[in-house]
Amino acid sequence: MLLLDTSALIDLERELAYRNVGPIRAYLGRHKGEELSCSTVTVGELASGGSQAAVQVLLRHLRKLPISEAIAYRAGELDKKQMRKGQRLGENDNWIAATALHYSATLVYTDGDLDRIDGIKRARLHNSGSP
Repeated sequence: MLLLDTSALIDLERELAYRNVGPIRAYLGRHKGEELSCSTVTVGELASGGSQAAVQVLLRHLRKLPISEAIAYRAGELDKKQMRKGQRLGENDNWIAATALHYSATLVYTDGDLDRIDGIKRARLHNSGSP
C-alpha cells in the first residue's frame, strides 16, 4: 500500500492541472497495482486549503485511513523518540508517519520533513513545481 502524504497530493494536483507527467504521476505509473491511500489527517490538511468538493475529487480513488487508538500510541512513541533526538516533527507529520508505520505502507512525499523517521518505508520524490 502507498500512503500519499499531503505534499505528494498537492504536487499530483499540480501535475494533473498542467497535464504534466512529473515525479508523482511517473512514480504512481510504475506502481499501478498498489493500493493508494492517505491519512484522514491529510484530508484535513487539504481541506484547509481548498473546498470540500475539490478535495473529494482529488481523493476519490484513495482509501482514507482513519486515526485509531493503535495509531495514537504509535504516534506517541514516535514523538518521544524524535524528542530524544531533538528532531520533533510537526503534529500532522507525526500522525501521518505513525499511520504509515501502523499499516506498513510506503510513505510517498516530496518535502524533507519525513526524512528523519527511522524504520519507515518511504519514497521521497522531488517536487515537480510548475511546468
